[in-house]
Amino acid sequence: MLDRLVNSIKNVLKIEELRRRIFFTFGLLAIYRLGGHTPTPGINGAALSQFLRDKGGALMGFFDIFSGGALSKLSIFALGIMPYISASIILQLLTVVIPTLANLAKEGESGRRTITQYTRYLTVLISLIQSIGIAIGLEGMQNGMFVQSPGWSFRLMTVLTLTTGTIFVMWLGEQINERGIGNGISVIIFAGIIANIPQAAINTIRLYSAGQVGTFLLIIVGIMILLVTAAVVYIESAKRKIPVQYAKRVVGRKVYGGQSTHIPLKLNTAGVIPPIFASSLIAFPAMAAGFIAVPWVNSIANQFAPGSFLYTFLYAVLIIFFCYFYTAVVLNPVDMADNMKKYGGFIPGIRPGQRTSDYIYRVMSRLTFVGALYLTAISILPELLVSYAHVPFYFGGTSVLIVIVVAMDTAQQIETHMISRNYEGFLKKGRVKSKGSW
Repeated sequence: MLDRLVNSIKNVLKIEELRRRIFFTFGLLAIYRLGGHTPTPGINGAALSQFLRDKGGALMGFFDIFSGGALSKLSIFALGIMPYISASIILQLLTVVIPTLANLAKEGESGRRTITQYTRYLTVLISLIQSIGIAIGLEGMQNGMFVQSPGWSFRLMTVLTLTTGTIFVMWLGEQINERGIGNGISVIIFAGIIANIPQAAINTIRLYSAGQVGTFLLIIVGIMILLVTAAVVYIESAKRKIPVQYAKRVVGRKVYGGQSTHIPLKLNTAGVIPPIFASSLIAFPAMAAGFIAVPWVNSIANQFAPGSFLYTFLYAVLIIFFCYFYTAVVLNPVDMADNMKKYGGFIPGIRPGQRTSDYIYRVMSRLTFVGALYLTAISILPELLVSYAHVPFYFGGTSVLIVIVVAMDTAQQIETHMISRNYEGFLKKGRVKSKGSW
């Protein structure tokens, strides 16, 4: 096993382009982690970090998962990538209701670039609003003890710093997409989660040494993590194969078609997007309200804290919604049926055209339902157990899900690069298996 891993790493490093992409990604992630430890000017970072960790509870731990601890330190990357995710959600929702945006989405690469540009502008606007709220909230927290020089100069500096930090993180993600390996936004979130693992392990050891966490509870948590990991790996590889038969066509002297293939529909088409989108929508309003020193606002914020009934219910509903929404945006059964009919393809036993699109839609709906239940269970159930068992929040299912899915997607990209250059694959037997295909 170890020899195979060493040989796989050697094969990766032999490919110049792949080696350059991997090192480029690591370099940008190192810059991201460095910015996560660079404090925002004019703030007593150490005192604020301790206060937020003591008072923020599970909600602060939740945001530190996505920011790699940058928010609790209020570093220059405190807002992280969450404004970009929020902007992406808004643009995708508007694409459904605004015909102009819907037409742009159908224009291919040029339309995608235009929507991406709109997303950038909206990200800047959201960052400005959030950073203004944070700056004003900091001046009102604990009578301004965390702010060295209150006033408009501090507010402007904070807004400029946090907004610029978000723009830079967004740029890092786009650079990883174009010149690195993996999905840039997901890789950045992945890096933030991984960065918290050493401190999480140290905190667990301290709790165990202090007698606050028992041996039996640690064993239960370990088993839970193993079961969640196994379920994610298995289900993320599961596909529903719809058989497609292409009729023979004679064009000139050549015969085309006459082959059998299939349409692979993943059980979880949306991947890790629904939990991330749901987390972004439900958690940040509560976090922003926490900076406002008003009792009734703080009571509302507590209702949206991780572990509460309202938070859990809305989180589950939003995950299911985004599963269906994202699948509908990515896969269009009508276009798939039209393309098959155009090239002489058909599903055995199903008439081409409307019947084919209805059949694909029915299969997609059933798969999406199962996938939505799976994502909800993985994201909610471990957090419920953690909340009631009083185990640290970083053992939640959302972080485990993101880490595994991003790692699998990145490994598949590396696999594709290697196989396209006639190297043995990075994974076993040179290909990514689709376990659970049915």
